[in-house]
Amino acid sequence: MRTPIRLLILLAALPAISSAAEAAHPGNRNAQALAVMKASFKPHGQADMDRLKQDTTQALCSLHAPAMPTGEAASKALAANQASVKFPADGKFLGDWKRGQAIAEEGTGFQYSDDPAKPSGGNCYACHQLDKQQIAYGTIGPSLYNYGKNRGQSEPVLKLAWSMINDMKGYSLCSAMPRFGAKGVLTEQQIKDVMALLFDPASPVNQ
Repeated sequence: MRTPIRLLILLAALPAISSAAEAAHPGNRNAQALAVMKASFKPHGQADMDRLKQDTTQALCSLHAPAMPTGEAASKALAANQASVKFPADGKFLGDWKRGQAIAEEGTGFQYSDDPAKPSGGNCYACHQLDKQQIAYGTIGPSLYNYGKNRGQSEPVLKLAWSMINDMKGYSLCSAMPRFGAKGVLTEQQIKDVMALLFDPASPVNQ
């Protein structure tokens, strides 16, 4: 009698095993997550349904999560994100560090409750230490204290920093850092001001 009982238990468990295996597959997992988001997310103000659409990089990272994508597809995505960066038309990378500090401290923008007519902030302190005076800052990203002081202002250094602020996914494909330039979160002038915060010798970042 043991064999039939065991067989019955196995047959009863098969649907659950099959469902678990199906859910564990990245493609199925992502499709299920998208379905849940579409069902629960409603357009509100400037927050529209287009926010659920992933670009190539986002889809690639979701497919491989929690691992990091590798191989040709990852290399192509990195190269494409780097190539899409637009450097300042006037060749000037640095603006006003005081405005940059205000941008770094400002966390509003792109939420449904924010005024879309007002410029967005960078909310940089949420992830980075920038100066000694600020005691409340996040540690998701590295400390940026003395950023310009330690690196100087050579053109390659400025271009690299500009590129990373524009789209960090050109250097770390699945980075959590907002794509400030690539997604239009900050304007060119705002990025110049944040760059000045990082590099200007008078900025508190470099004191």
